[in-house]
Amino acid sequence: MKKWLLAAGLGMALATSAQAADKIAVVDMNSLFQQVAQTSGVSQKMKSEFGSRASELQRLESDLQTKMQRYQRDGSTMKAAERSKLEKDIQSQRQQLAQKGQSFEQDQARRSNEERAKLMTRIQAAVKKVASSQGVDLVIPSNAAIYNSSDVKDITADVLKQVK
Repeated sequence: MKKWLLAAGLGMALATSAQAADKIAVVDMNSLFQQVAQTSGVSQKMKSEFGSRASELQRLESDLQTKMQRYQRDGSTMKAAERSKLEKDIQSQRQQLAQKGQSFEQDQARRSNEERAKLMTRIQAAVKKVASSQGVDLVIPSNAAIYNSSDVKDITADVLKQVK
């Protein structure tokens, strides 16, 4: 009798786990994020927003390189006042370039994070909508699953269609 109850309990546990597998899905968030970012033109937005500042930094760096080369080439033959003026100019331009470069990187990182957050919000809303429409109770990122059998539903393609 005990063996029969144990077998029945094991059968119910397997049936329950099979039902639970139907309500669990995985989604490839990395793939979704890359594809949505490409289609939404985030990189173009960022280039247009920061392109002029990047060009200015390149121009400043090129100008600084030219002055440094001139100093190395002609520094020993220059008059002391001219050499001192060039040294101060180079030092000033180095500081200006460092400050502008740091500000540029911070602004670009901040905007990049803002755009990422917008994309993640859109993706998460699409995941919720797809999961709800397909009767899925739990969606986990595919890279977070230690193991998943072929029975687990992958809703990545459906989410991508929903986001677009």
